[in-house]
Amino acid sequence: MSLYDDAVLVLKGYEGQAELRQAYLDHLASHPDGMWKACAAGHVTASALVIDPERGRVLLTLHRKLRMWLQMGGHCEPGDATLRDAALREATEESGIAGLSLVPGGPVRLDRHPIPPPCHWHLDVQYAVLAPPGAVQEISDESLDLRWFGYDEVADVADGSVVRLLEATRARL
Repeated sequence: MSLYDDAVLVLKGYEGQAELRQAYLDHLASHPDGMWKACAAGHVTASALVIDPERGRVLLTLHRKLRMWLQMGGHCEPGDATLRDAALREATEESGIAGLSLVPGGPVRLDRHPIPPPCHWHLDVQYAVLAPPGAVQEISDESLDLRWFGYDEVADVADGSVVRLLEATRARL
């Protein structure tokens, strides 16, 4: 099965955000290259919120280009067999934490947001991953900073999409 086929199956099985989910499916139906950064009309991305529920905190990255506190995530790559694989890879690469595990149940949320040209949209499929006990983060080249925030601090540093992802993740847990 291709990554494209996996994305379609994941989206068809996702039970929330019906209108946005359909927009993702319509985009993929009209853009066979819609999984890849090269698709200028927009493309599917995968992200994951790194969460430490025992300590009531999440790990956010200060994105180098956007200069915003965000969850880990980015573009799908040819080696990604599934969206889950892409989200877990991105979270591991950007957090430096080995042993992350995906929260069961598939994507937590969808978030479509505009991005600077030459592309137009990221159609982000958002997952959550659990940090192992004693996790130690290591900043990557893609970040200006990497920091743990208590659940109650997230709204003060991040935008609404991260807050909604945290709320949905906590509800899932």
